[in-house]
Amino acid sequence: MRAINRELRPGSRLLLGALPFAVVVIAYLIGSALRLAENPADKLLPALSSFADAIDRMAFTADTRTGDILWWLDTAASLARLGAALAIATLISLGAGIAIGLLPHVRALFGGFIAVVSMVPPLAILPILFIMLGLGETSKIALIVIGLAPVMIRDLALRTEELPRQQLIKAQTLGASTFGIVQRVVLPQILPRLIDSIRLNLGPAWLFLIAAEAIASESGLGYRVFLVRRYLAMDVILPYVAWITLLAFLMDVGLRKSQDRLFPWFASARAA
Repeated sequence: MRAINRELRPGSRLLLGALPFAVVVIAYLIGSALRLAENPADKLLPALSSFADAIDRMAFTADTRTGDILWWLDTAASLARLGAALAIATLISLGAGIAIGLLPHVRALFGGFIAVVSMVPPLAILPILFIMLGLGETSKIALIVIGLAPVMIRDLALRTEELPRQQLIKAQTLGASTFGIVQRVVLPQILPRLIDSIRLNLGPAWLFLIAAEAIASESGLGYRVFLVRRYLAMDVILPYVAWITLLAFLMDVGLRKSQDRLFPWFASARAA
């Protein structure tokens, strides 16, 4: 039997999925044990007990100076910035993407402009944002929006252009206006693809957030990681990185579950 035709049992699939994680953990434990045996004060690869102490200190013990529990304070600050930026980028990309993909005049006016803007490295304009908007929340949210919106607009415009032309002609034959076509034909087919676009851009969104918080912030996951790096506090940095990864993963799972629940026909069509 060819490899492409072999089906995996659920247990085998779970085992294979867990194998890379197990290899990484085992490699870390071996490396940590070797370094600590050579130098018990080594900070590069701390022991698991050091992680437990750091998590207890950051996530369950109030800071002696501020009285805040820093782990949750940083998480709330980062999620608020990320949520606001994703909401703004989603609304902009949905409206602009459909307009560019559906309306020839809008495509001629903005299609080339959006294509050029999407090539601008967002991190390169971060100093400009700080100069123009200050060091507050606006510049951090603006960086994420500028980094995501042009790419998502191009993606949604392409998806709109790919819609079967016959559907648009049939809707016009039945007397639908342009708004009616958008409402009844385009939106129901674009919204599940919008969720795909958000999922694909979660990684860059976190990247822009961490970069902005690292440079100018007083709270946030990125701020804390770059603050404690001065002390080589890997026992804090690595749990924070794992927490950021887990949050991004849960957001992706939540979006996928929402897509399956809201648009069950889309999953069936994609699997066909």
